[in-house]
Amino acid sequence: MSLLTLAPSPALATSIRATAQVFEDPRSQALLAHVQRVAPSDASVLIIGETGTGKELMARHIHALSERRDQPFVAVNCGAFAQSLVEAELFGHEKGAFTGATQAKAGWFEAANGGTLFLDEIGDLPMATQVKLLRVLQEREVVRLGSRKSIAIDVRVLAATNVQLEQAINAGHFREDLYYRLSVVNLPLAPLRERPGDILPLARHFIERYSQRLGYGAVALSVEAEARLKDYGWPGNIRELENVIHHTLLVCRDKLIRPDDLHLSQLRIERSDPLPAVDESAETLLTRAFEQLFEEQAGALHEKVEDSLLRAAYRFSHGNQVHTANLLGLSRNIIRSHLIRIGELRVNKRRPGEHLQGDRALQLSV
Repeated sequence: MSLLTLAPSPALATSIRATAQVFEDPRSQALLAHVQRVAPSDASVLIIGETGTGKELMARHIHALSERRDQPFVAVNCGAFAQSLVEAELFGHEKGAFTGATQAKAGWFEAANGGTLFLDEIGDLPMATQVKLLRVLQEREVVRLGSRKSIAIDVRVLAATNVQLEQAINAGHFREDLYYRLSVVNLPLAPLRERPGDILPLARHFIERYSQRLGYGAVALSVEAEARLKDYGWPGNIRELENVIHHTLLVCRDKLIRPDDLHLSQLRIERSDPLPAVDESAETLLTRAFEQLFEEQAGALHEKVEDSLLRAAYRFSHGNQVHTANLLGLSRNIIRSHLIRIGELRVNKRRPGEHLQGDRALQLSV
């Protein structure tokens, strides 16, 4: 039996990641053969599959089969960071690049230099970050936030998503050019319900693993329990199977798992397209917002929109005037005067000899 496992970690106790993968089902065996052919190359790979199907495990296996196996493997969840911080995490930043950046820090691309960078949930990246990611993949260099110096990198990128990026492209949420750059190799992972030949081998693997942890001897599956495991739909895929087996071992008797010991979820998940079918690009949404504003208010709308845009850009830039100016294509002096006008900056008197410190605590001599 071909088996992939994720090293035990305390973080996995609450993780939704799959910690094991087998290739007994004919569909899984075909996938494994395909992976073994493409892994030694440096081609980008897009891994597509539902939550809990083993996307990170597959990425790690591709790295292990490649020429980069002795170099770093760095896994990053793109949906785990606030939109205002994701670029600093990916590409790094210099000291003072934004409020709270007290020292320079390398990003994940630099950390993975020479090895493999796994970008999980790639579909969660903001559009602005997608543009910069595309440039990094094309130019093979990164520019840290707050710097103009480019840093050459040698990184193989593996990406994963649990949504159909083609639909995201049609809805204006994902760049088509980035999709083609990432999916030189397209690797779909079938859900567990579509590869039933893997269910019992995985169940036996988890029984052995948790029996050892709990200090039990050998625990067997009854024929009836095997049938129930094979007939269940497994909406949570491999991770759900692991949790079910763990709980079952806590309640089973006489070292034999019976059907009644298997506490299977009654939750029924209706799987539908996670994205709207209509085109909802940023420009379309902005136009609709303007139309609603025109209907609800009258007079002085230009000033209100301008003020709202400035506040949003200033907060997105972590209170940094230079970054706000660059984002809006204006000079810092114009930005500063507008920020003072709308109350985002304080104008205080200072005594001779005092120094100006910080954007938000701006002091001007009078």
